[in-house]
Amino acid sequence: MESTMMDYPLTVPHILERAGRYFPKVEIVSRLPDKSMHRTTYREFYRRSRALAETLRKAGLNQGDRVATLMWNHYVHLEAYFGIPAAGGVLHTLNLRLHPNDLEYIVNNAEDRFLIIDDVLLPVLEGFRSRVNFERIFVVNHSGAPLAAGLESYADLIAGATGEFAYPKIDEREAAGMCYTSGTTGRPRGVVYSHRSTVLHSYNCVLASTMRVSASDVILPVVPMFHANAWGVPYAAAIMGAGLVFPGPYLDGESVLELFEREQVTFSAGVPTVWLAVLQLLEQEASRWRLAPGLRLAVGGSAAPESLIRAFDRFGITVLHAWGMTETSPVATIASLKPHLERLPEDQRYAYRAKQGYAAPFVDLRVVGDDGKEVAPDGKSMGEIQVRGPYITAGYFKMEPTAEKFTADGWLRTGDVATIDEEGYIKITDRTKDLIKSGGEWISSVDLENAIMGHPAVAEAAVIAIPDPKWDERPLAVIVLKPGAQATPQDIETHLAGKFAKWWLPDQYVFTDSIPRTSTGKFLKTALRDQYGKRGPGAAAATKVA
Repeated sequence: MESTMMDYPLTVPHILERAGRYFPKVEIVSRLPDKSMHRTTYREFYRRSRALAETLRKAGLNQGDRVATLMWNHYVHLEAYFGIPAAGGVLHTLNLRLHPNDLEYIVNNAEDRFLIIDDVLLPVLEGFRSRVNFERIFVVNHSGAPLAAGLESYADLIAGATGEFAYPKIDEREAAGMCYTSGTTGRPRGVVYSHRSTVLHSYNCVLASTMRVSASDVILPVVPMFHANAWGVPYAAAIMGAGLVFPGPYLDGESVLELFEREQVTFSAGVPTVWLAVLQLLEQEASRWRLAPGLRLAVGGSAAPESLIRAFDRFGITVLHAWGMTETSPVATIASLKPHLERLPEDQRYAYRAKQGYAAPFVDLRVVGDDGKEVAPDGKSMGEIQVRGPYITAGYFKMEPTAEKFTADGWLRTGDVATIDEEGYIKITDRTKDLIKSGGEWISSVDLENAIMGHPAVAEAAVIAIPDPKWDERPLAVIVLKPGAQATPQDIETHLAGKFAKWWLPDQYVFTDSIPRTSTGKFLKTALRDQYGKRGPGAAAATKVA
């Protein structure tokens, strides 16, 4: 028996139309590369996004053609998020922090036809431009300086719109956007998002049990718009009519807090390294900042220490711990406490909040051990997280699915190792490549890192495996102290004592001024392993590395 329901396509243009019709007066604020502030509204955003769609079609864009963006977070990038898919094109956000060789490979692999770029990022383009074939390059000319030959003005492009644009017929399963993985374990891989997957993911982001986005919110996406659709935040904001504040290239703690206060931001999303910097400033000058009551911070990309969650609570700021990947659109789980868990003792509540949470609606999740069977939901047994669902990728662009990335029964193998408890909450213990195997037993670098960052003198910590002739591998901790703080290896050891079995504790502690990061703000452990991986047993433990 068939239903009587309409076959209504789930597409990005519906979100655009909804934002323009119901929330025309809501503000969109951007800090531009020159630090000036740009203010507009959903009404103008709606007009300009449709103008972009119209003029791209006039420029020769065909259904399914890729349009690359190389931009910071600001209002024009938001227009691209909606205008390109509305034209039937595919939004392809380029990670501006990648090496030129990676960008060359990604652009050529995606077969991007057009590029929209910030003028301040033209030097990045020059690093690979001669090796790619953009048909047209449109520059967002913040400075107003004359453009070089071969470059066109974005402003002039959309000025050519007549306003009589009609959306092309779009099937909800057609591509709306694409993003490439960072390529830390090989060539970057392309993930292609459909209109349907984008809409369903956006719905999930606004739920009360996930990010809790509403029309009452003012949202600042710290997570870059070139990374995994900025975790879906721009689409979620437009669906609900939430105000948007874009930070541009200024993601330091002081700049973020200034915008939090000036625009009375109520929700933000970013990786732990950004929030650690924000927290340090709050701890130094708590009375300086007048932040909006009930501020929420979504934290993902890497595990957030329990100490970070507790510390923000002291300032009335709630951390929402999440997990996902480029391949999962990306929000797959979030650590929202179930009502009966709210009644647990404080330490147990924090233990749950420090986990990555349980699966969002329509995300099937399982944790599978080395024997190919699901592990016991005891919060102790470790296995690989595997997921499937309507916004989980089933493959990679121009690549055949492999057993390394997909199971025989169609689940995505994430490479993240976790435990799962009887409530369904997962706790990431490591990436498969970052687990430390010592004497035949596994040690979680994530658990050690989070515990070390709970020491009052520690700002950041990363733990890696180093070779050991007896135990195969042993942990080494790389530590950055807070400004003006002091600590010794013995101080850290004492802090960890009692939290872990003695054989888990690092053999060596290295104090340094900074820890290298990936293009998305995670700790770059490959660089740490290159730098410290040959340190043998008995190496100096408290070396200060510039």
